[in-house]
Parts: sequence; structure tokens; C-alpha cells
Amino acid sequence: MLTVNKLVPQGRGLASVLLKRAAEVELDWDVRSRSRFDATDSTGRKLGVFLPRGQVVRGGDVLVAEDGSLLRVVAKPQPLLVVRPCSEHGSPFDLLRAAYHLGNRHVQLELQPDRLQLEPDHVLADLLRQMHLIVSEAQAPFEPEAGAYASGGHGHGHGHSHAHGHDHGHGNDHKHDHAHGHGHDHDHDHGHAH
Repeated sequence: MLTVNKLVPQGRGLASVLLKRAAEVELDWDVRSRSRFDATDSTGRKLGVFLPRGQVVRGGDVLVAEDGSLLRVVAKPQPLLVVRPCSEHGSPFDLLRAAYHLGNRHVQLELQPDRLQLEPDHVLADLLRQMHLIVSEAQAPFEPEAGAYASGGHGHGHGHSHAHGHDHGHGNDHKHDHAHGHGHDHDHDHGHAH
């Protein structure tokens, strides 16, 4: 068994020619959310993956084996619920409300501009339908949000801070400071859309 104990997020800094030659390892979210697991790569090699506790593996990441070989991670399609707003009776705001309620239940959730994706759960599907959302089933890769306090984030490399207290550039010359810890219930009405 080949030991793997290093991860390069999204293969950053690795030559594309090396990545093209790398074997693939296809993993669903259940496996990628663990820091220790066994897998088999596209060449049939058995892998023992031992990453730092709490580190998750995302589709597009590259694992480095002890022999120096690279393994491209592919997010394996899996059963998902896809949630969309109802074009006749709802609005895109309904997705925001659903994300809020699902977040309060600590549901792993993938956010897309036009939909939410989550692992199948008939109770949550019924709840979402009661909120007038359209819930369908699909087979797709699952990349849920990492969460505000997770290290490493989602791997998009935004490189900017989210500290508030800045002018949003919409003509209103006001500033607001947001500093909320866990357990604070807060409502914001700044009189403008972001």
C-alpha cells in the first residue's frame, strides 16, 4: 500500500504536464471529508491516505504519495438533492431563506448561484417543498461549503479579507462594523442592497 500524507490544494504550483500524467483517484464526499482513508487510484494502486486531522479533500486537489507520485482528485458523482426556486410562485430569495434554515440544522450544503445541493434526506426534502422550492434528485459531484470557521476554505484563492467597515461604493457615506461571535442573534437593515 502506498502512503499519501500531503495535499496540494487545486494543484497550485505544480506543472500542468505533471498533472496531466498523474493518476486519478475518484472519491465521493463521504470519503473526501475524512483525513484518513483507503482508496485505489486509476492505475490500480492501493492508497493509504493520512492527512492532518480536519483537512478535507476537494475535487481538483492533488495528493502526493511518499514515492513522490501525484494523484489528481476527482469528485465522484453521488446522489444529491438539487433545490431551485419556483419560477411561478417564488423568487431567488427563497434559496437564501432555505440556506439559512439548512445552515441552522448544520446540513452540509453546496451553494450555487441558481441552486442549493445537499445529500439526500427525505425530511429536509419535504421541508424544502413546504417552502415552495423545487426539489429534484441528481447524480453529481458534491462540494459543500467549508464553513466560516474552517481552515483552508473552498480553495478559490480569493485573496481578500472580509473585514467590514468599508464604503460599499453606492453613494451612501456610512460605515458599519460587524463583530459577531457565536450565539449572537442579529438582524441587519442597512437600507441598501449589496
